[in-house]
Amino acid sequence: MGQKAQDLAELFFDDVEVPVANRLGEENNGFAYLTANLAQERLSIAVNSQAAAVAALAATIEAVQAQPGPRGQHTKFELASCHTDVAAGQALVDQALAAHENGELSAADASMVKLYATELQGRVVDRCVQVLGEKGIRKDSRLGRAYADARVARIFGGSSEIMRVIVSQSLGI
Repeated sequence: MGQKAQDLAELFFDDVEVPVANRLGEENNGFAYLTANLAQERLSIAVNSQAAAVAALAATIEAVQAQPGPRGQHTKFELASCHTDVAAGQALVDQALAAHENGELSAADASMVKLYATELQGRVVDRCVQVLGEKGIRKDSRLGRAYADARVARIFGGSSEIMRVIVSQSLGI
């Protein structure tokens, strides 16, 4: 689902021996290596999701402006809400980028920005599809592809539920 340009494959390494000279890192430290850059990975996903929400909103506004006739109140309200949400998301992403640049991005803050931005992407794309109707849901449309991409963004790098667990742990609950 979504991210069609993403190259994914399932690999199996059964009964494979790696000579010590070819080993990367220390034995039994694989998980530590894997998780060492999780905060940065989650921030990267958040930045991509924020950009995708901005792009979906821009494409929808462009499509609405190209339609002749008056704009309905529902369309105006949905796009105004999306614009407001995107602005809030950008502030959170900018804050996280600054923390990362200063070496201060915590796992909880990275999880929070990843959670917010990926959920934001889903909400904005969903609202934009609602505004455009059938034109917005076709697989051959930019918005139709964005709709599928938005769902998978809430899964990789840790699902939204895992992000909530990490954030709640930082709250001491």
